[in-house]
Amino acid sequence: MNPNQVYQSGLKSNQINLPDAKAICLMECPYPAEDGLNFVCDYPDGDIRLSVDDWIDRDYDYFEYLTPDMRNSSLQLQGPCYPIIFPSINVYWSCQFIARPSNVSLKHWQQMGGVSIDANMLIDKTIHNAVNSKSSVLKRYVADIGKSWPVLIVCGGLLPLLLSLIWLAMIRYFVSGMPWVTVVIFNVLVISVTMFFYIKAGWIGNDPLTVVIGASDPYVSISGREINHLHVAAVLMTVVMIIAFLTSIAIVRRILIATSVLKVAAKVIGEVHALIIFPIVPYFVLAIFYMLWFSATLHLFSAGQVLRNDCNSNCCSFDLKLGKVNCDNCCGYSIHYTPHIGLAILFHLFGCYWATQFFIACSSTVIAGSVASYYWARDEISHDIPFHTVVSSLKRLLRYSLGSVALGSLMVSVVEWVQFVLKSIRRRLKVVDSARESCFGKTVSSSSHCCLGCIDWTIKSVNRNAYIMIAITGKGFCKASELATGLIMNNILRIGKVNVIGDVILFLGKLCVSLSSVLFAFLMLDNHKYRSSHSKISSPLFPVLLCWALGYAVAQLFFGVVETSVETVVLSFCQDAEEHQGDAQYAPPVLMETLLGGDPTQLQRLTAQP
Repeated sequence: MNPNQVYQSGLKSNQINLPDAKAICLMECPYPAEDGLNFVCDYPDGDIRLSVDDWIDRDYDYFEYLTPDMRNSSLQLQGPCYPIIFPSINVYWSCQFIARPSNVSLKHWQQMGGVSIDANMLIDKTIHNAVNSKSSVLKRYVADIGKSWPVLIVCGGLLPLLLSLIWLAMIRYFVSGMPWVTVVIFNVLVISVTMFFYIKAGWIGNDPLTVVIGASDPYVSISGREINHLHVAAVLMTVVMIIAFLTSIAIVRRILIATSVLKVAAKVIGEVHALIIFPIVPYFVLAIFYMLWFSATLHLFSAGQVLRNDCNSNCCSFDLKLGKVNCDNCCGYSIHYTPHIGLAILFHLFGCYWATQFFIACSSTVIAGSVASYYWARDEISHDIPFHTVVSSLKRLLRYSLGSVALGSLMVSVVEWVQFVLKSIRRRLKVVDSARESCFGKTVSSSSHCCLGCIDWTIKSVNRNAYIMIAITGKGFCKASELATGLIMNNILRIGKVNVIGDVILFLGKLCVSLSSVLFAFLMLDNHKYRSSHSKISSPLFPVLLCWALGYAVAQLFFGVVETSVETVVLSFCQDAEEHQGDAQYAPPVLMETLLGGDPTQLQRLTAQP
């Protein structure tokens, strides 16, 4: 950074916004000479007849070639050459000065008639604050994602795809042991990921995250927000690990019920073979959509107007092109968005969520239609079940149900966005209410809390069960949601017995896939490529979290096959029993065994209608 602006930032009366300071790029951060005074000069231009390579070979110093005007300007700390008085260290690719001036260099500077430099300036704190500001940390996190794109492709896309396929195949051929395997692997992965966070946070071993790029000064201790964020993540993972261990103990006795639930899914997948590979279709559709959406996002965020900031700071510097001291263009720039660009960005973000919900809903509807065909077919078209049912279900979706799915995904998206807005308002009202006891604030806060409860109930009533009833009955979204809600309320005990523990095991399975992505991401980011030189990442936190999110999203698509299969069979069973006066005529034996434990008396009691 421009030393003059850095020095001014260390004064108590400074008006310098250091992130806006002028800067040049060097191969290495400069260090004071042991027996003299060195300079760092601006990029050669104008009357300075040097190539960039010669400038680098001379260690960026062409002070001896300066004209008298340039030399006088440099002695006033206005460039184009600046003295190296303070040592500096590479902190996240920015040369952070150390408040430990070289007495030899400072003495030479004073003998040359240079302007006074206060050796006690707080330049180390001001630069550290600039490097450690929230915006700078966010920029580095975004840059980390760009640098680690191979890790995101492997650990966020390909690995979850492979692990999800393996899990579905094991459900088909090793259903009895899968709940136990899932619980054990989940606990092992949670412990492993927690240990990696402890290592990177510096609490275990001697390989903590460092903010210094390259060799570090043993007498300088510098910390950053990234390390604090890793400490928080490590604590949260510790809490998750404890909860996971206690949850595993609590569900041990219920594992047999989970095995029965998975047997239903295994039976369906065994008959409808195409269900194992069908999620690959929405997987690639979503991948293409996200690539296009991200490209449009970059264009939208770059569509703002770049305006120069106004300031009154002394940031004059010698302009080699103009051949004189220039005091303009030294306050930095900012991006201003017009109202229609701001609205476009909001709609773009909402559209991403809506489109994601739409594709997931389409996938659930196709799976539900395939499973419903299997349930209601009996033996009439059993030879067509393995693959024909999926194709037929997809055709029905595209021809008859696409509008219902689009409407349903839109309603869910709008409701959840309203929920997000209300939560934000409620948090702000809590902050205001803590500072000022206001009856109005309490009333609004309580009202918003009630609204949130109603919204949660609404979301639960229009979730995947509505799409299942669309596939079973061919009704529109609203009517299908009403039917699904009615069936669930009339058969709450039956459905709860199957869904609760089964959903827990499937949720643990999704976490196994996503945590595996996190573990492999840690291992890949521990490579020398991401620990040094220009590819060094400031922190593994954001790439790891993104791999976790992508891994969970991929697992959601594939594990949705099992979830939707079980729920479709159960709702079909309830619909079957309702249509035949309590006697389910199409239910497969494995489902009857799961729901009723093979007890005929219990069958008659549970299927009897009020």
